[in-house]
Amino acid sequence: MLPGEGSQRPHEVSLQVPPWQGLLRVQTQLGARCTGFLIAPDIAVTAAHCLYSDATGRLLQPASVHVLLRYRMGDYAAHAQARRFVLPPGADRGRPVPEALDRALLLLDHPIAPVAETLRIAHALPASGTPLAMAGYGADRDEVAASGAPCRLLGIRRIGPGQVLDHDCAGTRGTSGAPLLARDAAGRWVVIGVQIEARIGSVGGRAAALVAAPAATPSDTISDR
Repeated sequence: MLPGEGSQRPHEVSLQVPPWQGLLRVQTQLGARCTGFLIAPDIAVTAAHCLYSDATGRLLQPASVHVLLRYRMGDYAAHAQARRFVLPPGADRGRPVPEALDRALLLLDHPIAPVAETLRIAHALPASGTPLAMAGYGADRDEVAASGAPCRLLGIRRIGPGQVLDHDCAGTRGTSGAPLLARDAAGRWVVIGVQIEARIGSVGGRAAALVAAPAATPSDTISDR
């Protein structure tokens, strides 16, 4: 069990122990904030919709997006800026972002953590009913990373070229980009999805599925903008 499991109220997670060592606060120079996580020392993941300008509906300049490793109350372990965005095949530079493709890689300007502190991506999606964990920087507690009560995978829906995971994990605005975690056969926490939407006023939300594949393939959309 994770520290704090069993509580029905959101609780702060320890960023010094797995699986939360690679958790990030993602923020832009325009003031928008989301959650993210490391999958390599210099590669982060977040929700793609966090990388668009509300004013123009277009992708932000990568250098305007900052990641703060293990952010807590103004302190953080490391800082980096994005140098490129990598979007899934089928995504484009305009809004709205298809929900099944609402995820993005941030190629960072330098490594900010050792490999041991990054998160593994699942090789396959688990069955409905599988216990999950999720933590992020929700709008109600955006100075600390928090998690709710234990939760489960409710279902998997294929939408176009991707899949959406329905879950009953607690989250609010700001948790977009948070890792949705399940345990693999060895008992390790692995990422199965990227949080894209919370049900405001109730429990649960949706995540864009994420399974192991090359981090960036020739068919991915790579953007400097």
